[in-house]
Amino acid sequence: MPVVETTDGAVKAEAPAMPVPNTSRHGRVTAVSMMKDEGPYLLEWVAHHIAVGFTDLVVYTNDCTDGTDTMLIRLDELGLVHHRRNDIPKGLKPQPSAIKYAQDEPVVMESDWVLVFDADEFLCIKHGDGSLDGMIDSIKDAGANGMVITWRIFGSGGVQHWSRDFVTEQYLMAAPPMWNKGWGVKTLFQFEPEHWKLGIHRPKMKNKTLDTDYPHSVKWLNGSGREMEEYFKFRGWRSIVRTIGYDWAQMNHYAVKSVDSYAIRKFRGNVNNKANKYNHEYWALQDRNEVRDDAMLRYSDRRREIFEGLLTDPMLNSLHHAALERVETRLAAFKGGPEYEAFVAELNAASQIPITQVEAKPPKERDPEAIAAKMKDMEKRAAIKRSDEKAKEPLDRMILPVDTYVRDIPDMTADPPMEWVRNHSVELPCDPRLFTPPGLIQITEGKFERNLARNVPKMLPEFAHYLEIGATSGFIGSHLANERPDMRITLQQGSADLRAFINRLWARNGLTENERLRLVADDIAEDGAALAALMSETQVDFLALGDPRLTPELLRAALSGLDLTPRFVALTGRLWVEAFTALKPWEAVLKALGYTRRLPVDPAVAAAYDRPEPLEPAP
Repeated sequence: MPVVETTDGAVKAEAPAMPVPNTSRHGRVTAVSMMKDEGPYLLEWVAHHIAVGFTDLVVYTNDCTDGTDTMLIRLDELGLVHHRRNDIPKGLKPQPSAIKYAQDEPVVMESDWVLVFDADEFLCIKHGDGSLDGMIDSIKDAGANGMVITWRIFGSGGVQHWSRDFVTEQYLMAAPPMWNKGWGVKTLFQFEPEHWKLGIHRPKMKNKTLDTDYPHSVKWLNGSGREMEEYFKFRGWRSIVRTIGYDWAQMNHYAVKSVDSYAIRKFRGNVNNKANKYNHEYWALQDRNEVRDDAMLRYSDRRREIFEGLLTDPMLNSLHHAALERVETRLAAFKGGPEYEAFVAELNAASQIPITQVEAKPPKERDPEAIAAKMKDMEKRAAIKRSDEKAKEPLDRMILPVDTYVRDIPDMTADPPMEWVRNHSVELPCDPRLFTPPGLIQITEGKFERNLARNVPKMLPEFAHYLEIGATSGFIGSHLANERPDMRITLQQGSADLRAFINRLWARNGLTENERLRLVADDIAEDGAALAALMSETQVDFLALGDPRLTPELLRAALSGLDLTPRFVALTGRLWVEAFTALKPWEAVLKALGYTRRLPVDPAVAAAYDRPEPLEPAP
């Protein structure tokens, strides 16, 4: 809240003021939403999206019983929201009905940018100062006219009881970024009514536009500011592995909130009148609490200031508190009855389902023939190119590394329920905080890093030493500890979160740190002297490099000063994914150091090199 200095030099809080509508250098930037009985949360939603920078909020309501529509009418009178009634034609669901009305709504038609999203969704901009204006600046600087913003699913965080605290500040535990069941999207785009029909997840090009040059003028970015693939102009409602991104923006989706809030939602139904939507299966899907994400807190002060300003209007204040009291009275009656404990127990059991075992049913089954019929020429050309690549002999194909680990260091502080699967000699968790969808597929099939797991134990003589810099999951080292009890294994990992993962992995597999298996915490990926010292200490025979911060020059410096260099050097894990596109400098350094032979290790997993001379026996 703003502060002012009084005449005597004292500082006191300034009384909150009613907010005024935003203006934007990009014209009219409009949010379109639809609501039913969102009274307890409405003012926070409005305050937040004013704080983000929307110039216009257009909200459709149907069948409200808690005063949501009356609150929106008052907000309309105050010039802060455009309220519209959603009179639903027979045979049409509420959400498509509202979107159909919005297509012809003058405020929307006059908008320069539009984003359609729901009342339990809050836009979170990580880019720059968190404003829409700043992010749209960068979208336009990239020559683009839209952004595909992916959901981030937020769970209950273990909260059971009802609270009046802000949703955006109560619930800070979320699904991992690489959990693909939570990849539904919403699209912020430049709206040209003659070309576009509004949609729930993405707009649809009008038929008359498809055979013109207009589609070639459309360029959308993903949530990290990278260009989306061509197909998404025409179809799709969710991100895929190649298009996912959260660096610039995400759509925080608070579908369940606390147990008590979920009960309230169950009472009032949903905007599309789906029968039995709010059951324990939906809770299991949406109650994801694997990682902490507090990016939304950047808006806390401004959001609270706007919220308090809204409450300075006596009518709005009265309606807001009436909505709270109404829902709290109904909740108190439910909590006093016999069904509440059973309801809580059912949801608690659902929360224990591992993330890899929950089901996400698509809106409708995929129809490959229908999808193929809608493919445009540019998509067909891309498909032909992929087919040509597959037709080549295996040695002539461009085999890219499989990105099995997430790029950023994950938050591993939580200990959520997890499915464990045996891969070779090690049980691995199906943990989307650390492993990408391709990595998770390998784990569930028992084939994680299979080529390395099969070959490395055979490559090394008795009593060899294995050192891995940037061990990430510690899988290969753990496998060697099981398969080769004669060997010494040293894993280095500077990240406390990843060391915590490795320690849990060892505990699960009955491994303990001792004189032949140890985990080094020193962060040495950017310190050649420290790297050389560790290699000298361990008298390493097989050096695995997995930290993406390592460079060819650092490796040259570290190895050049050693009396006894490793027989094998391998680029693995996250480093191999990064090094693949710039392999020549690595191979030049390795060749200069005597590593002239590349071994037949699967290039999707690693690149391994050795010196073509016998390995000196370990002492």
